[in-house]
Amino acid sequence: MPMLDVHIPQGALRPEAEATLLDRITEILIRHEGFDPADPVTRSASWLFLHRPAAVYIGGRPADAPHYKVVPSVPEGQLDAAKRAGVVADVTEAILDAEDGAWPRDPARIWVFPTEIPEGHWGGFGRIRPLATILARLTGNDPARARALAAERITASRTERSSTPAP
Repeated sequence: MPMLDVHIPQGALRPEAEATLLDRITEILIRHEGFDPADPVTRSASWLFLHRPAAVYIGGRPADAPHYKVVPSVPEGQLDAAKRAGVVADVTEAILDAEDGAWPRDPARIWVFPTEIPEGHWGGFGRIRPLATILARLTGNDPARARALAAERITASRTERSSTPAP
C-alpha cells in the first residue's frame, strides 16, 4: 500500500512516457512490498501524488537537465534493506528509461528516498491504520493471516534497524 510523492519537472518527459512511468513506479513499489501489481484491490490502495517543481536548482543555479525526486512511503515492515535497494535501483532505471535518450543517462539526477512510516503513525479513513488492518485488506480479508504477517514484518524491520551500525 504505497503512497508515492513523485517530483517531475514540467516538460521533462513526453506525456505518454510520463503516464507509463507513473504506472511503472506504482508497480515497482507494489511488487517490492510483496503483492501482485495486477490486483485491483492492491492498486486501489496505492496512491501517487505528482509534484511539478517549476525549477530545480543545483548549487544555487538552475539545473541543466531534469532532476527527479521520488519518495515512496510505506507502513513499517514493508521494505527490508534488499527491497529498499531494489526500489531505488528499479525506480532510477524506470525514470532513465522514460527519458528515452532525451537527456544523458545519468542516475546522479535521480534521488529516491524509501520511507517507512512507524507502526501506529499511518493514518487513513480518519484514524490510525495498523499494518495488520492494511494487510487484511490486501490478503483477502484474512485477519489472522494479516496479524501474523504484520507481526513478522514489523519484528524483522525493527531487528534490522537495531542491528545496523551507525555511520
